[in-house]
Amino acid sequence: MASFIKPSVLGGFVRIFKLIRQHRTEKPLCCGRSYSSGGDSRAPRIYTKTGDKGFSSTFTGERRPKEDQIFQALGNTDELSSAIGLAREFCLDKSHSFTYQLDKIQCILQDVSSNIATPLSSARKSHIKKTKFTALPVADLETWIDSFTEELPPLTNFILPSGGKSSAALHLARTVCRRAERSVAPIVRSGEADPDVAKFLNRLSDYLFTVARYAAMKEGEEEKIYKRLE
Repeated sequence: MASFIKPSVLGGFVRIFKLIRQHRTEKPLCCGRSYSSGGDSRAPRIYTKTGDKGFSSTFTGERRPKEDQIFQALGNTDELSSAIGLAREFCLDKSHSFTYQLDKIQCILQDVSSNIATPLSSARKSHIKKTKFTALPVADLETWIDSFTEELPPLTNFILPSGGKSSAALHLARTVCRRAERSVAPIVRSGEADPDVAKFLNRLSDYLFTVARYAAMKEGEEEKIYKRLE
């Protein structure tokens, strides 16, 4: 897991997924669950203490050690969303037209996490129905990549992460995306997650590379070219 993710937050993944689903169906948040005792109406606490012994729960209810590959993948996906969020702030400062795409991608990454947190070996039909991941987001990424590529000059050299703050931040997000993809690959190969999750992360790194170049071009920033040192 990324070092900045609180264990209590990780332990609350299942609860977060439930809240997301409730929100999508316009049900009141925290519906049907009490986080307080007696007549206490204070806001729910962020910490649950359920992960204090180094274990956390999947969406299917399994208790696994926090170093399990599922939680490693969830942490990397969470870090990826944070990296994209940071890049998005730089892009907003420059009024880039593609920031809505970054918003959508962050939402899709929540769906990616839901699927990863639902190992198929222990999932019931109700779990699978709620967390199934399809190929539609992959097609959206490919459409965006093709659109940006039409406007970009041909790539004739290896480029280094550069091109202004927006571009550099998007390149950083790309590298985090590659790490997330590497951690998800064995889960998909074992049949515990939908194959389209791996496809999405693979295509997302291509998107982030392309949109980083596009941001540099729109801002008039120069991309650094790799040169072999003599």
